[in-house]
Amino acid sequence: MIFDAFDNRIMNVAYLLTGGNLGDRLHYLSSAKEAIKKECGDIIKESAIYETEAWGLEDQQPFYNQALLLHTKLEAKELLDHLLQIEATLGRKRDIKYGPRIIDIDIIFFNDDIIRSNELSVPHPQMHYRRFVLLPLNEIASLKVHPEFHKSVAQLLNECPDQLSVVKLQ
Repeated sequence: MIFDAFDNRIMNVAYLLTGGNLGDRLHYLSSAKEAIKKECGDIIKESAIYETEAWGLEDQQPFYNQALLLHTKLEAKELLDHLLQIEATLGRKRDIKYGPRIIDIDIIFFNDDIIRSNELSVPHPQMHYRRFVLLPLNEIASLKVHPEFHKSVAQLLNECPDQLSVVKLQ
């Protein structure tokens, strides 16, 4: 959390990962980012966009992914609800686990909170196995420490067993 002196409020700090592999991938990432700014808070930093091989269900088109640092007045569950609504508005369908999708928006970190519920798991429970999460996140938060593993994003990336291709777009 940080204190926003401008309006005397505590702001939550969230790290998000956006991604998708259907349709105009750049358009959907951009649309998601604009909706997040409008509905959720201020995007303070953003990574480059990376083209990544599909993880989990590998026989599909490559994804575009981008990490975002968000300052928000929303609590974690409220943020999740807003992000799910943004996905739905953009046309996200949840048909196949790890399957193709227009847009996906995940909360990777929320402050230094550890949240485990039926609706939300933060830090993201699979992040340390996924280069497509760690590489963009490392660009904007290499020193951010995982509150359970007590390792920085840079350390987690260095130790990540995933060898799928993650390439920064020019």
